Amino acid sequence: MASHIGKLPVTIPAGVEVSIEGQSFSAKGAKGSDSYVIPEGISAKIEGSEIILTPIDDLRPTRAMHGLSRSIIASMVKGVQDGYSKSLDIVGTGYRAQMKGKGIEFSLGYSHTITLDPPEGITFELPNANQVIVHGTDKQAVGQVAANIRKLREPEPYKGKGIKYTDEHIRRKAGKAGK
Repeated sequence: MASHIGKLPVTIPAGVEVSIEGQSFSAKGAKGSDSYVIPEGISAKIEGSEIILTPIDDLRPTRAMHGLSRSIIASMVKGVQDGYSKSLDIVGTGYRAQMKGKGIEFSLGYSHTITLDPPEGITFELPNANQVIVHGTDKQAVGQVAANIRKLREPEPYKGKGIKYTDEHIRRKAGKAGK
């Protein structure tokens, strides 16, 4: 029984260079480059414009790694070509963000401002003072940085103030007056 995800081939789009040397996979595209070490028990080969991953045996850990590896490689190929981005909204009176060098300075109702510098391979974009967009080639890193920004002031259910993902819906509650 092979992994349903793992057996799907990964299509290599035009403008993306991939190479497999032993167990190391690397991809290079318009947005940057990335590399990944394929776990033991999984072999990868390039056939035409597709990457095909095959498990060496049928043991449970190998099957688990098969689908995971395929997903990570597919995300990398998409990342180096198009990149990933996550958008966050800042909601609340006096809550705002402004660029400070490469980083962002947040004013979120605390007694101090919070400055956040982007890690390697991540860039920030501020279309306005109430929106932050995180860009990068690594899907996991983009999601992690966005989650860290959200954590600075999580949205609360009464007035909806805080930092939320643009596509996130905050469940609202009636306050004491709502009884």
